[in-house]
Amino acid sequence: MVIKRVIQDRIEKDLFKGRVIVIYGPRRSGKTTLIRQLQKKYNDSSYFNCDEPEVKKALENKGSKELKEYVGDKKLVFIDEAQRVENIGLSLKLLVDNYPETQIVATGSSAFELSNKISEPLTGRKWEFFLYPFSLTELLSEFSKSKIESEIERRIIFGNYPEVVLKGNSAERLFEITKSYLYKDIFEHQEIKNPEVLEKLLSALALQIGSEVSYNELANLVGVDKNTVQRYIQLLEKAFVIFRVRSFSRNKRKEIGKLRKIYFYDLGVRNALIRNFNQLNLRNDVGALWENFVISERVKFLSNVSKDVGKYFWRTYRQEEIDWLEEEGGIINGYEIKWKRDKLKVPKQFRKLYPEIAVKLINKDNFIDFVSGK
Repeated sequence: MVIKRVIQDRIEKDLFKGRVIVIYGPRRSGKTTLIRQLQKKYNDSSYFNCDEPEVKKALENKGSKELKEYVGDKKLVFIDEAQRVENIGLSLKLLVDNYPETQIVATGSSAFELSNKISEPLTGRKWEFFLYPFSLTELLSEFSKSKIESEIERRIIFGNYPEVVLKGNSAERLFEITKSYLYKDIFEHQEIKNPEVLEKLLSALALQIGSEVSYNELANLVGVDKNTVQRYIQLLEKAFVIFRVRSFSRNKRKEIGKLRKIYFYDLGVRNALIRNFNQLNLRNDVGALWENFVISERVKFLSNVSKDVGKYFWRTYRQEEIDWLEEEGGIINGYEIKWKRDKLKVPKQFRKLYPEIAVKLINKDNFIDFVSGK
């Protein structure tokens, strides 16, 4: 079974418009499957995998004529794992500048590496897309809403990586993804000098989802300085493992203004890191899991439809909070995300400070509409 990805239609609309299309995403998120599906629709195409040494060598440090001779006369050229190629940005620039009739689609599993290699050479010459593990919107295209609702606990525990969804929930698969693939690009990065510190940091972050994160506390916990923690977190974010959410504040008294929350894009990975795949009725982190799940699904939806909004949480020093805030066009909407609540409770302090902001409860009854934009 192949589940259509939401960004496929957007990619197709941007084909043959004189720009390179770049698809970023974590390993095993389905980038190769996506471009193979695109290739089936366009017969006049070719595919190159840069994990192959001969392909990598053929695309490195070559002139435009040599590059064109290698990729051939196909109208659509797919270059998979492009970050493997030295100076790939320059190679792509030469192709798009000299042969604009040839559409190049490049993928990369390591955003921080690939983006650094192509950003400057391809300024004004590329469209960027991000492919994450399956979103609920994508699963709804194949499965009924009732089936999705009935399996939501499994998705919270095992996550949405394609092979986990399609081949069965499996702790072993998630351990493999986490150990063999999740760290691979990060460990190859020259700034990672101590893999054990990174693993400790990830485990600490996995235990703190839904809570404010202090770089100083994390530094003391894993035994490194604050700057190292901050740099490692930035790398983890660029490698599509985690994402940060800032606190919302208008500099009012009692508001938390500088801390941030960190969430995982995929909860299967998070649960693998702490080695806990217990059912929800046996866990004490259900509230945090549910909050992470809903927010990560919402973030994937916003990215998939290319909707850019401000994303925040709000909290006071007295622990009053609003889980999620979105700001678009000067309008702010708030959301309380609760696993076992059917009545909305908005903190009095928030009502007092921001009476103009509407707040909505997101629970098991309406979360699908929220994470699919309905």
